[in-house]
Amino acid sequence: MAFVRLLRELVKDPEVGGRFVPVIPDEARTFGMDSMFPTQKIYNPNGQQYTSVDASLMLAYRESEQGQLLHEGINEAGSVGSFTAAGTSYATHGQPMIPVYVFYSMFGFQRTGDSIWAAADQMARGFLVGATAGRTTLTGEGLQHNDGHSLLLAATNPAVAAYDPAFSYEVAHIVKDGLRRMYGEAGPDGTLGGEDLIYYLTVYNEPYVQPAEPAGLDVDGLLKGIYRYAPSALPDGPQVRLLASGVAVPWALRARDMLAQQWGVGARCGR
Repeated sequence: MAFVRLLRELVKDPEVGGRFVPVIPDEARTFGMDSMFPTQKIYNPNGQQYTSVDASLMLAYRESEQGQLLHEGINEAGSVGSFTAAGTSYATHGQPMIPVYVFYSMFGFQRTGDSIWAAADQMARGFLVGATAGRTTLTGEGLQHNDGHSLLLAATNPAVAAYDPAFSYEVAHIVKDGLRRMYGEAGPDGTLGGEDLIYYLTVYNEPYVQPAEPAGLDVDGLLKGIYRYAPSALPDGPQVRLLASGVAVPWALRARDMLAQQWGVGARCGR
């Protein structure tokens, strides 16, 4: 939900909002992306030709010739094709587009990894979002949702910047940096822009409270992939360092407190 809220704000931007291409293979409502149906609408070159079964709902399925969403149905191969077409339009048509392909994380690098590699070979740029990631949710629907290894597969591709954020403020910083690196111009300080990269983020649907951004956040460390999130709860005595990412961070924080309270061991948490 935090990522979708960020995306909804980005597509409203008067300068670049129209360049975003949200791609959904299925389960838009699971991801909370039905909130974009009334405003961005689903692209159909012929408009909507039928009355949807949810027509009476506020967030009803809406198609339009001017729609911005690409709702591909249960078609991951077609979705990656749309991602590739939009992600390479800067070269093929001289018009940089920003594809944002959101899917069940298990249905990405496991199911269409070869197509993602092909997109990277074509120097596509954009965001891949592996939603409902992790091994703790949706197991009742089968192991196809019990994903804990997509990041390992994504990390094998040198064109993919893979992240496993735990909190919404991290997602915001990562997306901002991705936009700068893939679509921004080179700055006077030597910072890069227009890199041929694909950003892959795993996001979760675990019901834990999203904290505010810490004061003095180490943004550089966050973007490099590791930073200290919480100091030791017990400065004196034996010390350990706990490393975690994604949905495991709240558990690491709980372990930090248990180590201090029950065993007299201090622990700093990094992610």
